[in-house]
Amino acid sequence: MIMEFTKMEALGNDFVVLNGLTQRLNLDPQSVRSLADRRRGVGCDQVLVAEAANDPRADVRYRIYNADGSEAEHCGNGVRCLARYLVDHGLFSGVSLRVETPGRLTTVEIGTAETIRVDMGVPELDPARIPFIAERQQNHYTLATSVGEHDIGAVSLGNPHAVLRVTDVSEAPVAELGRLLETHERFPKRVNVGFMQICARNRIRLRVFERGAGETPACGTGACAAVVVGRCRGELDAQVTVELPGGQLVIDWPGPGEPLWMTGPARSVFSGEIRLTSAH
Repeated sequence: MIMEFTKMEALGNDFVVLNGLTQRLNLDPQSVRSLADRRRGVGCDQVLVAEAANDPRADVRYRIYNADGSEAEHCGNGVRCLARYLVDHGLFSGVSLRVETPGRLTTVEIGTAETIRVDMGVPELDPARIPFIAERQQNHYTLATSVGEHDIGAVSLGNPHAVLRVTDVSEAPVAELGRLLETHERFPKRVNVGFMQICARNRIRLRVFERGAGETPACGTGACAAVVVGRCRGELDAQVTVELPGGQLVIDWPGPGEPLWMTGPARSVFSGEIRLTSAH
């Protein structure tokens, strides 16, 4: 099967975007892994697929596949790239795009390539809905691993996140500890792991070990999750600049029960065609 694709990136978090609106796609986990392979495929952190919406309120539906072939629920950098892709390819001409994702409807305000603003919804802090195994909702939880105990915050932005505060993010054991926590038994659907250094009440540094992808240069929902955890603990202001290895995002969140907004860039890198033999 020959498939048209566009390679996109947001703060170095890279994606292969597929148009399921005008071409027929038959993806299986192996074909996703082939696309994501950085030596034998296009190479990406995640594969994004634009499809016709099921929800009549939505302009488009999109699906997110991790590099390992598993499916994710939400991606903040990915939804910005999807919006930019639809505009660049003449598939959407408005300034406010409504995107259907699993379990939610996301609004994307399309400005310049540097200022795409996304309504990330109301963060979910109830452990049962993250999902996270805990007796009650708290701002601090303790997770035991083979390398010790770790204080985390837990939140869902459509996908589960664990956030740890560290003194210096550049020295944080992201690969080792991220891998241990990603598959921790208290997160039944695995978890994205954020390592947050608070520099000031309006600025943090962050590295994220993404579920199914490993550490990436940027993670939009991870940036949101870190701000939520810091805000709930009284350590951050309502607007925070998040410095990730790939660049900066601005997160606005008034507090619990309110929607959270994320502003950042997205751009196309190149387009092409690829022959896949594993899809059926």
